[in-house]
Amino acid sequence: MQSMFYAARPEIALAVMSMALLMVGVFRKDRSADFVSTLSLLALAITAFLVIFGTGEGRIETFGGAFVVDGLARVMKTLVLFASGLAIIMSVHFMKWEHIERFEYPLLIVLATLGMMAMISAGGLISLYLGLELQSLSLYVLAAMNRDSVRSTEAGLKYFVLGALSSGLILYGASLVYGFAGTVGFAGITEALKAEFSVGLVVGLVFVLAGLAFKISAVPFHMWTPDVYEGAPTPVTAFFAAAPKLAAMAVFIRLLYEGFPGASDAWRQILVFMSIASMALGAFAGIAQTNIKRLMAYSSIGHMGFALIGLAAGGPEGLRGAVLYLIIYLVMTAGVFAAIIAMRRDGRGLEQIEDFSGLARTSRGLAFAIAMLMFSLAGIPPLAGFFAKYFVLLSAVKAGMWPLAIVGVLSSVVSAVYYLHIVKVMYFDEPNEAPQPMPLELKLILILSTVFVLGFVVWPGPVQSLAQAAIVSLL
Repeated sequence: MQSMFYAARPEIALAVMSMALLMVGVFRKDRSADFVSTLSLLALAITAFLVIFGTGEGRIETFGGAFVVDGLARVMKTLVLFASGLAIIMSVHFMKWEHIERFEYPLLIVLATLGMMAMISAGGLISLYLGLELQSLSLYVLAAMNRDSVRSTEAGLKYFVLGALSSGLILYGASLVYGFAGTVGFAGITEALKAEFSVGLVVGLVFVLAGLAFKISAVPFHMWTPDVYEGAPTPVTAFFAAAPKLAAMAVFIRLLYEGFPGASDAWRQILVFMSIASMALGAFAGIAQTNIKRLMAYSSIGHMGFALIGLAAGGPEGLRGAVLYLIIYLVMTAGVFAAIIAMRRDGRGLEQIEDFSGLARTSRGLAFAIAMLMFSLAGIPPLAGFFAKYFVLLSAVKAGMWPLAIVGVLSSVVSAVYYLHIVKVMYFDEPNEAPQPMPLELKLILILSTVFVLGFVVWPGPVQSLAQAAIVSLL
């Protein structure tokens, strides 16, 4: 019995600690927000330690194959825990500024993280769905955290309605897969496809992929993203932009390469379509945006399109490029949202791009950091974002997917328009009044992310090793 639970120790520990945090919050009431936030960070750190050092080595399957721990799970869980911790840290001052400081916020992030970890280790469609719903229910509440804001309430409602639709698609797809394969485990589905190729199985896979595409904001299931990003409290938006996308992309990799490798010709066409459509929409729709959070929403849609190139290309280069892209995207996104949260004047947050006018003359260091991150998001060499795009595009070329690589290059050029527009506004427009001083934790996140995008060209080894460790069990 001990060996059965060994691989799931991080999830079990996080579940127990989240229940303890709930009790602390309930009994301490209004005085507990800071205390629960601190304990939540400690819980995430303990869980990360267990993920890295407490689950052994190699591939471990338990609970009848429904729960899998391997290199992909360990790396992606660590990244998700890191992203969740950043979301809590970035919210410390913001929640006080907006008078929405509640202990439920860090607790919901912890519960959402628990769901994401269960998703990443899912060895079948049922365990995948359980993790997905735990994550989703927490995220719906987080989006509507600011109950006094019409925009936040609207964001939560839209996310809930469309999220329920995506969950229904996944369930219907899972029922079709079970009907035609006689199992919901990825290993069993693989064997069923080897025995007989079934169109019904592929149709079920299409429904599951449609539901998962919603979670990464891939076109045509992106419609919730701009409104939710704009309406949700900014630290929540930062959380949405990073952690759930990492978990969903890990599920994509495991589902396709462990559950449906025999149907690669079918699902590769779906990935290519979603990739091209996401890159194109993210590039062109972002140009017209005036709100920085909506712009980042379209930016995230485009970047998920690039990550899907690696999944479509497949092979060691493609999968390694996709994981590398996600790591670099996480760091860039964290830095940009730290800057957005810090942009405040006269007690209100600054979300319009015009609010950044002349920032280089009033806050030189902040403007420089934002400019470097924007250049990196645009894929300008020699910054980290350039290498992220280079590796996935190179994998597409090696796989013979020249049209996909060409669309990627063209969409990157188009999207550079709105990234460079922000730089132009900061450096060449007439300055506004200087923003409020940045809190220490936001300044630290911004500095570290800027150093990362600048220094990646000099020392890419650790990130490349991490990406390699993630995919080694899949090859």
